[in-house]
Amino acid sequence: MLLRPSSVFMLCTMKPHEITSVEAFEILDSRGFPTIKARVTLHDGTIGEAAVPSGASTGEFEALELRDGDSARFGGKGVLTACRHVDEIIAPHLAGRLVTEQRAIDRALLELDGTENKSRLGANAILSVSLAAARAAAAALHLPLYRYIGGSNACRLPVPLINVINGGAHAANPLDFQEFMIVPHGFERFSDALRAGAEVFATLKKELSQHKLSTAVGDEGGFAPELSDATAALEFLMAAIEKTGYKPGEQIALALDVAASELFSDHSKRYEFKKSGLPSRSGAEMIQMYQELTAKFPIVSIEDGLDEEDWSTWETLTEELPDTQLVGDDLFVTNTERLQRGIIANVGNAILIKLNQIGSLTETCDAIELAHYSGYRSVISHRSGETEDTTIADLAVATNAGQIKTGSVSRSERTAKYNRLLAIEQELGESARFEGPF
Repeated sequence: MLLRPSSVFMLCTMKPHEITSVEAFEILDSRGFPTIKARVTLHDGTIGEAAVPSGASTGEFEALELRDGDSARFGGKGVLTACRHVDEIIAPHLAGRLVTEQRAIDRALLELDGTENKSRLGANAILSVSLAAARAAAAALHLPLYRYIGGSNACRLPVPLINVINGGAHAANPLDFQEFMIVPHGFERFSDALRAGAEVFATLKKELSQHKLSTAVGDEGGFAPELSDATAALEFLMAAIEKTGYKPGEQIALALDVAASELFSDHSKRYEFKKSGLPSRSGAEMIQMYQELTAKFPIVSIEDGLDEEDWSTWETLTEELPDTQLVGDDLFVTNTERLQRGIIANVGNAILIKLNQIGSLTETCDAIELAHYSGYRSVISHRSGETEDTTIADLAVATNAGQIKTGSVSRSERTAKYNRLLAIEQELGESARFEGPF
């Protein structure tokens, strides 16, 4: 059959990697709350999909997660407005663009929003499309996502910071600190490290049960026992590591996420331990507490040890604990401007990377690049409200970040990321590297 001239012209000018449609719909996250999932479709039929997580403990300076506010649906937490922004505003603007031009796509999304914190379209709407576009591009080029983002040098599997005891805003128990983590770093392969973490998790469950403590899990899959304070939690972790047959510190270390902004009182300017009922502390007293804990336990990392605006005390903390990884989460919120401020002031030495804190893949990669260029470590992180999306696993390998936080080794929205990393390690074969920074 002969084609008409107009049909020949269309076939010659059509680019298979052009975006033909963008759409979004509401799904549920791991806490049963709505979140947004976007789908990007190309001329050749390739599809990329991505879902956006949501945090419970959020920094004041994070990009805005747009919620409907309609109390008749999900208690006001619906995301239909964000979905409509994708369908009606973003989709027409991206139609015809080459999906392989990620930076141009993200720049167009930011310009379309036009606000500093993505409050017009919503960071959740923007991020879902940004990530779906990257997934569509990778699929169109027949590349795994980590290879598309990171190129041929993407080969480093991250050390997992496994959250095995939950507290703070993530659990209804007396623990003020938000996360108590085990860090299996002294192994040759990621799969060996993950196995060790899973074995310690199983031993910890037995230990808690023997002490008549709850083994129910919190938002991120860790146990949420009724323990009195951080010292009690850390002692349980030490016992579990030793009884599993591993060497604390040498093979498996410990890490904390204090989420101190949740403790800080703007009124008293002190850190108030309301859950446990322990006495409040000044910034200097918080630093003293960390010094005592790191002297007693093999703690290699402390996240958000101070409030997100307590910059001067952060400087002192960094001076007083030079051998400990001090991670800024609420402090830096994956934002290059706040990170640059920290670098100049010598505040902290690592940044937690959360895609939805900043709202696009390009901005996230820029923050990681700035951190690495400045000698800061990067820890790729999930959120407490997660989905089965495994983007952060690929991102950790793509950027050779070296560390990942994605919860405990229970709950499928957490293990999905670990299982993706296992698949990547197998795919990389002898090229896979596992080199911990501790």
